[in-house]
Amino acid sequence: MNSEQPPISALYPAEISAVLVTLFKGVLYQGKRDLWRHLLDYRSNVSAYVSVLGLEVVIDEAEGYAYLRQEQHPDDADEKKPIPRLMVRRALPYVVSLLLMLLRKRLLEADASGDALRVAISRKEIIEMMRVFLQENANEVKLGKAIDVCIRRLESYGFLRKLQGQQEQYEICRIIRAFIDAQWLTDMELILKEYAEFTAE
Repeated sequence: MNSEQPPISALYPAEISAVLVTLFKGVLYQGKRDLWRHLLDYRSNVSAYVSVLGLEVVIDEAEGYAYLRQEQHPDDADEKKPIPRLMVRRALPYVVSLLLMLLRKRLLEADASGDALRVAISRKEIIEMMRVFLQENANEVKLGKAIDVCIRRLESYGFLRKLQGQQEQYEICRIIRAFIDAQWLTDMELILKEYAEFTAE
């Protein structure tokens, strides 16, 4: 009797390999039609695979994106010890948090006005929005470089996407809604208010 376990590749359809790799790298968008279709066809397989690592796949079919997040474990002594975190939480710098808040508010305004599903913003607009909250006497070149770092960071997180063929134009990705809720916005606005009062003294 052969007691060897079958290779893991034999337990999952080959079509989901690229789906898993994409999800582990970041966000999978509906625009990648073949991968999106495979994700929907084999969502139970994808969920089973990532659950072994203490992760769960979140799929928003209405908005057209999917991503992985750490499973939530109840704080119960009777529960088995949770799997160590694969996705490490990191505190965001103030300037990055500020840009996130402004982009989320721009998305809210676009939704309220019934604008197109895709919300675009230019680098120039981003700089002008952030200038209000940053030091007025900041060097123009230095300010631009700092904001460019923030933009690249949010691109890597999947919150911004550079529009092809359009110089310095970005799409605000709707996955931002899954991470930035109303409470986060309220808390951030309070922090900004306190910061403004402190710098005005």
